[in-house]
Amino acid sequence: MAPPQGQMRPGRQLAVLGLIFVVLYLLVFLGGSGSITDRLEPKLGLDLIGGSRVTYTATTSNGQAPQADQLEEARQIIESRANAYGVSEAEVVTEGDRNIVVSLAGESDDALANLGQAAELRFRKVLKVTGDASAAAVAPSATPSGTATPTPSATGATPTPSASASGGQGGGAPAPSGSPSATPTPTPSATGTAATEEDQSGTRTPEQLLADAKRKVGDAAWAAASALEAPPDLSTDPTAAKSFEAFTKLDGPEVSVLDPKMQFNVPTIGCAQLDSRPPGSIQDPAKQAVSCEASQKMFLDVAKVLGTDVSDASGVLDQQGGDWVVSLDFTGDGQKKWTALTREAFENTGGGCDASALGDQGKCRVAVVLDNQVISSPEIQGVLTGDSQITGSFSSKSANELAGKLRYGALPLTFTQQEVQNVSATLGTEHLKAGLLAAGIGMLLVIIYSFFYYRLLGTVIFLSLILSGLLVFGALIVLGRQIGYTLNLAGIAGFIVSLGVAADSFVIYFERLKDEIREGRSPRSAVPRAWARARRTIISANAITIMAAVVLYIVSVGTVKGFAFALGLATVLDLVVVFLFRHPIMAMFARTRAFLSPRVSGLGRVLEKEPADQPAKPRTRVKEA
Repeated sequence: MAPPQGQMRPGRQLAVLGLIFVVLYLLVFLGGSGSITDRLEPKLGLDLIGGSRVTYTATTSNGQAPQADQLEEARQIIESRANAYGVSEAEVVTEGDRNIVVSLAGESDDALANLGQAAELRFRKVLKVTGDASAAAVAPSATPSGTATPTPSATGATPTPSASASGGQGGGAPAPSGSPSATPTPTPSATGTAATEEDQSGTRTPEQLLADAKRKVGDAAWAAASALEAPPDLSTDPTAAKSFEAFTKLDGPEVSVLDPKMQFNVPTIGCAQLDSRPPGSIQDPAKQAVSCEASQKMFLDVAKVLGTDVSDASGVLDQQGGDWVVSLDFTGDGQKKWTALTREAFENTGGGCDASALGDQGKCRVAVVLDNQVISSPEIQGVLTGDSQITGSFSSKSANELAGKLRYGALPLTFTQQEVQNVSATLGTEHLKAGLLAAGIGMLLVIIYSFFYYRLLGTVIFLSLILSGLLVFGALIVLGRQIGYTLNLAGIAGFIVSLGVAADSFVIYFERLKDEIREGRSPRSAVPRAWARARRTIISANAITIMAAVVLYIVSVGTVKGFAFALGLATVLDLVVVFLFRHPIMAMFARTRAFLSPRVSGLGRVLEKEPADQPAKPRTRVKEA
């Protein structure tokens, strides 16, 4: 027999809820990979599975704190770089007036160091090349190679001859110049003294650094170095380097204030000292500079193309050759500068490069300099009037890493790594256990209170919490795969708080049910009326919680976002359970004998005061005389 018109059909709501569960867990089991256990694991954050946290301090040329908009721009660029690496969690926040804190779950501190390497991208023509006489092997090694082939731009630029990066005159198979492994992380020189700590703290001015360098070197060696017009030929006079041994005493900051020609010509100033110069030492585009690539010192021209001239860079798979390449797109003015620079290098004009800097095809090279490091130096074999490609022995990973450096290489500030904190997996596991224990205790207390106060109705509360928990768990897994959401301690706290929100809706509904029975209605007729009156209050209370969570998510940073997201998600899913399970199951319970028993249903003295089979008493109004 069909229910009367207007009467609810609880089976329909329960069927819809069952369909939601089926779809959700089909996505859980079919959308993942690995074993069933692996597919049932949500993504966990830094404080639950371990990882690293590093603090970067922004430095400016005048030593003052950077402007707020510059620091925020740097934070956004570093965050974009972290997202480009595809990490499981990337949390980038500002702290104070000059610090940026980066946290990555499951990543080592080396990965974090890569995020702060980007400073000022420069394109400089290579004028001279010499070997690093301070290295164990004096003979220069082959320069990394690759080719840069122009591609027609979107405006129909005509392709021009290719540009390739090849080694000097040595043979062999060179490594790709775009590989991050080709540029090791700078480390302080072992020759530093107590003054080195003063350099790193920024207490010495450039004048003081220069005076200290002269004092360490001595007048004779300084005069000899100033007189050099070119690096001495150690192949004909191996003892020539002994006159400049005192320069090995200089640390990175002291080397950075030397004239670029002296840095290049003095044979005992090695790549280790050049790499240990403070970040941004050669960022001035109007000055010539010295840098290293593959144990070779390079004397570089002024920078005529900057990182801000690059509009985009991406690692793509060449459809013709099948190799990974790095595609470069320039801005309008940047394309003009790039064309002029490649013409100058191809025709060897405007302060041309000497024979030591020529590539295998006899053409000049252009070095791509990121901060103090040469990350690529292709040989230019034509005037590039369109967008270009850097090719070589790239893998997918190395091509995308080089593209990331080019794309996010124009940071307005330079950074020094100040502090690294590692969270072990063991400590993360302890945090996870503590969070789950707190959530379990909170749910247990709610259930105990529910059965003690509401008895049979406590079963409804218990089942509702179980269903909400299953919905939340499935949603965490799916959201982790689709949008990269990671669960952290703050998120667990948000779910625990949501238990209180769920308990509020129980209390509102059940106390409204008691009010209806007190007014003389039978339990069966009181259930739909209590729902109609409690529904608006439940929706309003949950809507306020959701709005608060949204506002908190928008205005907050870091782990607080995880708390807000978890609270909002749990509240939305609680509303789903309220409409599709709690009210339908109450309508079904109202038809049972147990619901009519005061001791079983938990309605207590309310039902004893009003017998279940007694019809509602008519209400009369007395008009006063």
